Amino acid sequence: MIIATAGHVDHGKTTLIKALTGVETDRLPEEKIRSMTIEPGFAYSHLNGTEGDLDMGSTDSIAFIDVPGHQGFIRNMLCGVSGADFALMVVAADDGLMPQTNEHLSLLCLLDIEITAVALTKIDRVHPSRITEVRDQIELLLVDTPSSHAPIFEVAAPEDIGISALKKHLFERAKAFTHRGAPGNFRLPIDRCFNLPGAGLIVTGTAAYGTLATGDTVRMLSSGTTARVRSIHAQNRDAIRGRSGQRCALNLASTNLKKSDVIRGDWIVSSEAPPAQSKIDVRLHFLGSQARNLANGTHVHVHLGTSHVMARILTLEGKSIQPGESGWAQLVFGRPIGAVFGDRFVVRDQSAQLTLGGGKVIDIFPPLRGRSKPDRLSILAALEADDHVVALERVLELKNAGLQLNEFSAGRNMTSEEATALFRCVDMVTIATNNGLVAFSPSRWSDLRSAIFADLTRWHEKHPAMIGPPLNQLLIEGPLRIPEETLYAVVTSLAQEGEIVRNGMGVRRSDHIPRLNKVDEALWCQIEKLLATGHLRPPSISELSFALSENVSKIEATAQRAAHCGRAFRVSSKRYFLPAPVIELAEMMRTLALQSPEGKVAASAFRDHSGIGRNMTIEVLDFFDRVKFTRRLGAGHKCNHDPREFFGATS
Repeated sequence: MIIATAGHVDHGKTTLIKALTGVETDRLPEEKIRSMTIEPGFAYSHLNGTEGDLDMGSTDSIAFIDVPGHQGFIRNMLCGVSGADFALMVVAADDGLMPQTNEHLSLLCLLDIEITAVALTKIDRVHPSRITEVRDQIELLLVDTPSSHAPIFEVAAPEDIGISALKKHLFERAKAFTHRGAPGNFRLPIDRCFNLPGAGLIVTGTAAYGTLATGDTVRMLSSGTTARVRSIHAQNRDAIRGRSGQRCALNLASTNLKKSDVIRGDWIVSSEAPPAQSKIDVRLHFLGSQARNLANGTHVHVHLGTSHVMARILTLEGKSIQPGESGWAQLVFGRPIGAVFGDRFVVRDQSAQLTLGGGKVIDIFPPLRGRSKPDRLSILAALEADDHVVALERVLELKNAGLQLNEFSAGRNMTSEEATALFRCVDMVTIATNNGLVAFSPSRWSDLRSAIFADLTRWHEKHPAMIGPPLNQLLIEGPLRIPEETLYAVVTSLAQEGEIVRNGMGVRRSDHIPRLNKVDEALWCQIEKLLATGHLRPPSISELSFALSENVSKIEATAQRAAHCGRAFRVSSKRYFLPAPVIELAEMMRTLALQSPEGKVAASAFRDHSGIGRNMTIEVLDFFDRVKFTRRLGAGHKCNHDPREFFGATS
């Protein structure tokens, strides 16, 4: 169990921790000179008085985090309390309630940290009536908070008055405490980093999620630099592994990682943990103590974990949030920050003088557009559910265009095994895309199928001689807006089921067979023979006109109608290909892409491999880019599709 102190400066927090543990937490020379805590200090008390490795279920120790009480060191205070399970509020009997008493209480409430006890210190300096007066003040202060029932202990630490009773309460609370045991990928926010002679680089923090074992590989979230965990100290003891809720010191071994590369606020994470983000959507509570509304575009200091970064608040429901109210907001950071669903944060004003509010991270992958549209706010409300199954089911019912499952699981910091187990619990239809699985609820999948079939039916009625709409024209007139990557995967899935057919670049219902009229069919048979003879180097329109002694415009019109029926591809303004050669060339492109370390194919490599010459290579590659079989990247072309799935049947 981890307990952090809270309270005004010079109310005896450090002295109290020393009385409870025997450890002096002020370690810096400046702290000793000024008799003031500046940086968080740490002390431990083992309930059973024994040493040895902590196992995964051990709760036989209390870690105390002593935080500064001065208003100028709120940043350090927030760094210290960010990983605490409970708080020990400290109020001096002579001073009574002071400004930082109130602000620290607000911060604890925003971070959802319960006060396990209040220590009323320095009782030896005041009259008993003053003690009663301050007790009444404390009870009144806590009355409308989650900590309203926190017991108050009257103590005088130097004289050892009341310390035994307080220690007994804390130890009983620790023995009865069952840690939340947050699963997921290991995440530890760094609060200290130093070099230890004979050991090397040490980083410390309170593990927020997951477990870690000696020998595991971790990475710095900001830089991506990897390191091996040489050894672990958990709750001030040598340990084989560390887990969420424990104070951990990690001895890291890496040739690329130096002490100067590690900063407070960064995260040590396991390989599957999501990347840092520049913007996140949150549920934000604005404190009722503020005089003005929290306006859209306000610049603030954000404290999340041990990190501190500037951000801009974009309100998603109206132009402001009223004092005492909660609302949806987007935080846009000055630099990327590590965050996952459920993380608590605090926001302070631009001058870092006032605490404005705080809240909970909801979505770390907000959309590029439409952040405040009603349907987006409904999705945020669904994502707010703590239960993963409930959240997933609710979101699937709202997402007409499907849900990227890898984003859902990453946003909630789930391991691969946890995500797989979750997906088995939810009734949904999944399709594979190049960006991972996309899921639909059964009802949304049925709606999407119906919309596609209805769109194809309208198209066939309007254009009976054409194969069907190109993929990028499907559903273009309806209310559904499906990303092209997802729509491609949906159509491929329906084609595999035999519900629809892909001919060339067109999509048709399986019961629709487009046909040429007799005149066009006769001419096309002659054109088709010449194209087949040319195979990978088919004749141009003008060459076909000369060979067949037909007008160029007639050849062009017939070839165009054949392409509409799925019997040819218009590769360029002057050349048509039969489907089989196009697929053959596409397979060459795919093979070269798979052989390339970067997955890209240069025009010269494709020209040499295909043997079709420079000019025709340019025509073919432009066609592949135009229909999005490939994507131009610098001097190369990247291919991510299966040729036969992309270009469909050849007849």
